[in-house]
Amino acid sequence: MSLLLAFCTATLFSFGTYLVLQRRLSRIVIGIGLLGHGANLTLMLSAGGRGRPVFIGSEGDFTDPLPQALTLTAIVITFGVTVFLLALAYRSWVVSHDDEVEDDVEDRLIASRLAAHVAKEESGEPVPDEVQS
Repeated sequence: MSLLLAFCTATLFSFGTYLVLQRRLSRIVIGIGLLGHGANLTLMLSAGGRGRPVFIGSEGDFTDPLPQALTLTAIVITFGVTVFLLALAYRSWVVSHDDEVEDDVEDRLIASRLAAHVAKEESGEPVPDEVQS
């Protein structure tokens, strides 16, 4: 049974990672949800087998409450991130009527400057001081 659950966890993580790497915010939100479910399943699998609840005066195997507490924390964090991403997706839809994540203009500018800097260094041309830092 734990092999099946481990396979389900790996599947959730792989699909979630694939969706997070897409360029649409709707797919990114679904991917974050799948990653959160995979993390919750991993935390619950780490708890081990079933045990008896802890009561005063009882003896025997007890269930470790830490994985359950971590799972509850992960659920709350995943919910918060999902709501934040949904708000970003809504704002993107209101502004541009599209949910595609575009490249930043400044990132493109920095990448082109870096490529020019590397080309000058390889050709042996002197590079200005402002670009070297």
